[in-house]
Amino acid sequence: MKKIKNLHDLEKWRSQILASRPKKLKRVIISSGTCGQASGSLAIIEAFKREIKNQRIEDKIELKVTGCHGFCEMEPNIIIEPDKIFYKQLKPQDVPIIIEKTILNGEIIPSLVYQDPLTGRSYPYQPEIPFYQRQLRWLTEANFYLDPTSLEDYIAYGGYKALAQVLESFSPEQVIEEIIASGLRGRGGAGFPTGRKWQICREAKGPRKFIICNADEGDPGAYMDRSLLEGNPHSVIEGMLIGAYAIGAKEGFIYVRREYPLAVKHVTIAIEQAKEAGLLGESILGSTFNFDLHVVQGAGAFVSGEETSLMASIEGRRAFPRQRPPFPAQSGLWGYPTNINNVETWANIPLIINKGASWFNQVGTERSKGTKIFSLVGKINNTGLVEVPMGITLREIIYEVGGGIKGGRAFKAVQTGGPSGGCLPESLLDLPVDYDTLTKAGSIMGSGGMIVMDEATCMVDVARYFLNFTQEESCGKCVPCRIGTKQMVEILNRIVAGQGEEGDIEKLENLAQTVKGASLCGLGQTAPNPVLTTIRYFRNEYEAHIRDKSCPALVCKDLIIYYIEPEICVGCLLCLKSCPSRAISGERKKPHHIDQSLCIKCGACLEKCPPKVGAIKKYTGRKRDEIMATESSIKNSRVGL
Repeated sequence: MKKIKNLHDLEKWRSQILASRPKKLKRVIISSGTCGQASGSLAIIEAFKREIKNQRIEDKIELKVTGCHGFCEMEPNIIIEPDKIFYKQLKPQDVPIIIEKTILNGEIIPSLVYQDPLTGRSYPYQPEIPFYQRQLRWLTEANFYLDPTSLEDYIAYGGYKALAQVLESFSPEQVIEEIIASGLRGRGGAGFPTGRKWQICREAKGPRKFIICNADEGDPGAYMDRSLLEGNPHSVIEGMLIGAYAIGAKEGFIYVRREYPLAVKHVTIAIEQAKEAGLLGESILGSTFNFDLHVVQGAGAFVSGEETSLMASIEGRRAFPRQRPPFPAQSGLWGYPTNINNVETWANIPLIINKGASWFNQVGTERSKGTKIFSLVGKINNTGLVEVPMGITLREIIYEVGGGIKGGRAFKAVQTGGPSGGCLPESLLDLPVDYDTLTKAGSIMGSGGMIVMDEATCMVDVARYFLNFTQEESCGKCVPCRIGTKQMVEILNRIVAGQGEEGDIEKLENLAQTVKGASLCGLGQTAPNPVLTTIRYFRNEYEAHIRDKSCPALVCKDLIIYYIEPEICVGCLLCLKSCPSRAISGERKKPHHIDQSLCIKCGACLEKCPPKVGAIKKYTGRKRDEIMATESSIKNSRVGL
């Protein structure tokens, strides 16, 4: 690979790549990010290779292995071009049929086509599927077309054009002005204006400066950064190069979770390719600009996502946060000015330079511009990675993109911003998704986690789960976070165990405000959000747990019982055979009975009871107490006999 020396060389190479590519009859694009591989995409790839070779049709089919296409619920999936036929949830045995019927004869295979769970309508073509149609895929669209291990693919797609233009025509100050004008805010959580952060770092005095890509994505259920690094690593590298030029940095780091082996592999390959092509290292594109980039793998601590903890980890120290000011832009890595942005922020930079700030800021709200990537998970039909314009409502994301709630259940809440985010109720479904509106509602944008919950979710238990996560992940450096979150978890444990007391809600609120106001870093300052928002919007559930010893969602084990309705039970023995604690007794074709003293409340009996019978019920509160009192009375009378 020869080194590229200027914009002319880059455009010449791009033209040569495009001209040299054979015009095949069909192209099969296989989604093969981490989620795709976990679902079996590697077996699909091998099946296509084998079948193409056996049938000797290499001249008719091009196989393109890409990163994640976003529709994780439908993995492994493929797109067949030029018609963009979309086939989902494939198995290796489907491949010969796909080649014979669709690729060679142009037939659609109905059983492999996506079917909307709400309307039942079939969608053979990818652009027409509602999951994709409502998105605005500025950053993730490239994942459809790029082999993430191919620099040539990225160049052919227009890659490194923004960098070349910057080095030829922009001063560092002009680059920063363009990013400020775009309105881009950091996609890592706090939403600080990106251009302003760059400006502070450029103006800071220091003999050395660094930039960092924060890819330490620790939120449960979040995988936005992973998918970008896996599917289009060069876009992140190009963004970092432009940022380094603007700030005056000569060295940078990509700090990525060790649990992301595919992302680490692809970004490492991309860095080596960029060095070989003269896009990293000395005299980049023939200019006086020098920049080098390193990959550092994190050890999986949630607190490492906090920028001062992350820098401590890069320096070889324990990931502890430090007090600010000074901020990293003034005194960061090894005491030098350092700019930190997350993966998605860096990936936006080439787009802004290529298209212009005015193009970028035409989408979004007044203070939140562009698009945002979310990992949409939970009790929703279309789980996956979605990219939508800022200002879209929660309702549009959940029902139009996400396809509504699984199993026809009712929506209850959505948590935005990961474990430090807030839980928002149905009454706020029409809330626009932007930084300021979510903050006013008690939640945060965060890095982009979005967890949807249905009516069978206990909001007290949800608050306990997320607070327990942040408490366990607390570094322990400051007392408010270390002790305050522990006390809050202890109160929540008592409440879900039926031991809540009057005044517990007020104690939680007081502790939450102390933790938020006095904690050292963002982890502690946002940890109470799930508790505060669930109290704010679902206070009645807390009161039911405390006053009535009842869990309205029938989730908290200490507050529910499983009961077999004798008038309905047909004595099929299925529940008896499934019970691991032998709590169920009864004869065939006669009503069965659950011994509550032996029941471990695993729910196996409920799962096995035929839906058309429905003899097993869950009860809480007064009904539970009545059943328990009746059974106790029967036992006592037997003892008396």
